[in-house]
Amino acid sequence: MIHSTAIIEPGAKLGNNVSVGPYSYIGNDVVIGDDCIIESHVVVKGPSIIGSGNHIFQFASVGEACQDKKYNNEPTTLIMGDNNVIRECATIHRGTIQDQGVTKIGSNNLFMAYTHVAHDAVIGDNVIFANNASVAGHVHVGDWVILGGNSGVHQFCKIGDHAFIGMYSGVNKDVPPFVTTIGMPAGPAAINKEGMKRRGFESDEIMAVRRAYKAFYRKSLGVDEAISSLSEDAAKYPAVQTMIDFVKGSERGIVR
Repeated sequence: MIHSTAIIEPGAKLGNNVSVGPYSYIGNDVVIGDDCIIESHVVVKGPSIIGSGNHIFQFASVGEACQDKKYNNEPTTLIMGDNNVIRECATIHRGTIQDQGVTKIGSNNLFMAYTHVAHDAVIGDNVIFANNASVAGHVHVGDWVILGGNSGVHQFCKIGDHAFIGMYSGVNKDVPPFVTTIGMPAGPAAINKEGMKRRGFESDEIMAVRRAYKAFYRKSLGVDEAISSLSEDAAKYPAVQTMIDFVKGSERGIVR
């Protein structure tokens, strides 16, 4: 399962049934879980902990030192969950000591070709990065988020669960859960109705999220006024409360 041309450093730990293709490099302080497939010409450096069932395609770079100019070779970490697919030429960097020192990737994510996850980012589960989508340092991306092709997210921004970042979007503020963005800079376009339907949300809860979206974006209300107007729906529909909690916790402000 390990090709004769692959380089596995002595400090690396590989689980059961791991495949490593020709000319790939696995560095010291790398732990790779069971049933992972590392294709040819892949570089995995550490300290990194890679879960089980991940598939990393050729020319990807995983766990490399970050591009932050303040980084000075401190022993920071990448932690990745299970069953992720990392396609050709994707790059995922370790954290910095200016944050928690860790870049975190959840499970069941798809990173298409040429995508980039910068230092200290936190990516949830079931996320899709379409080709060339990138997130800068310290970005937090929730669960079930889709980043369209060639989209980019500014450092320290947060993307809520089930949001949809349209292609070529330039995100420089926080994107609440269920919101779809478009444009440069990115602005709100609608709710991710189709995504909610696919993930089993009932029609009445989808309509409640739509009312919340209108309160935040279509009724010329201030944030506090919008939140106050949603108290009844928030008590009945968890998705609305999720939106409210996100907006209340936003430090950069939400996209407008």
